[in-house]
Amino acid sequence: MDDEQPALQPLRDSIDLIDGQLLTLLNQRAALALEVGEIKKHFKTPVFRPERELSVLTRLQALNQGPLQAKHIAVIWREIMAASRALEKPFTAAFLGPVGTYSEEALHKYSSSAVEGLPCLSIDEVFRAVEAGAANIGIVPVENSTEGAVSRTLDLLLHSPLALTGEVVLPIQHSLLTRTGTLAGVSRVCAHAQALAQCQHWLTMHAPQLERQAVASNAAAAQLAAADASVAAIASERAATHYNLVTVQAMMQDDPHNRTRFVVIGGRSSTPSGCDQTSLILAVKNVAGAVCRMLEPLARHGVSMTRFESRPAKSGAWEYYFYIDLEGHYADAPLAAAFAELEQGAAFIKILGSYPRAH
Repeated sequence: MDDEQPALQPLRDSIDLIDGQLLTLLNQRAALALEVGEIKKHFKTPVFRPERELSVLTRLQALNQGPLQAKHIAVIWREIMAASRALEKPFTAAFLGPVGTYSEEALHKYSSSAVEGLPCLSIDEVFRAVEAGAANIGIVPVENSTEGAVSRTLDLLLHSPLALTGEVVLPIQHSLLTRTGTLAGVSRVCAHAQALAQCQHWLTMHAPQLERQAVASNAAAAQLAAADASVAAIASERAATHYNLVTVQAMMQDDPHNRTRFVVIGGRSSTPSGCDQTSLILAVKNVAGAVCRMLEPLARHGVSMTRFESRPAKSGAWEYYFYIDLEGHYADAPLAAAFAELEQGAAFIKILGSYPRAH
């Protein structure tokens, strides 16, 4: 150790010097951000503008010459921007709790550790927290690559006044967790219903003796497993760490490429970022060819559709709402022209929002 000291000391001195310069520059940046915040207060504009943050990250990643990778630049500057926002005003985000859920993980992927998380007992509570002003934004699951749409989120989006302002796509890697790291003495496995469905093949092959019980969230399952040695939980490694559980089997999901898409609710819709997506809900009259005529303006104006999901209108008359995602921002000329025609022919139309697409 003593032999390497003479060689390391000049490098450490240089790092210390650069750290001091970075600290000065970061405080200068924070002071400018506070000035921006004062202007935003005067014009009553949102503190958090995801399209602006995306443009900052994109520009810096283009300027980056390494050795830091683009993903490192994104992580570092998200923390810097979140810390600056926190100086203006505490920023709270609601998510499906308790602590340790994939929703919380998606929140931190979308924003940073500087955001104050508000765990909620249900997706309904996430919507209510944002609508009541208890949280600035909320993050809720909307679809899974294996199990499809999260129906409750779709139903709430239909009636909520909240806009969609962002999205996160999160790889879902399930682990089987217990207090001991084995299945000795374990009689049941708990998880969210979707997680149980996503792991049913592994459970059938390797643990058919376990009773399967659906609970409100995977983190709630981890809480149960932490309190009861007869319970195993399907949850994330993040939950394992938080609840002091030991992994029996990692990566137990049937689809190794399993992913969940989350949407961010609350605030105003973003201005165009150059890489946007627009979500809307449509309904048509129950007549022959109505759906085809509904989609025709999109094709004619060259608008690409990335998602098409139907949900019963619950009217008892076999009517449906259609949830559609489109490439582009609703202020873009092709989408604006298509929407003008859709409004003429649709029985119902609701634009949920335009927002930057997840990378």
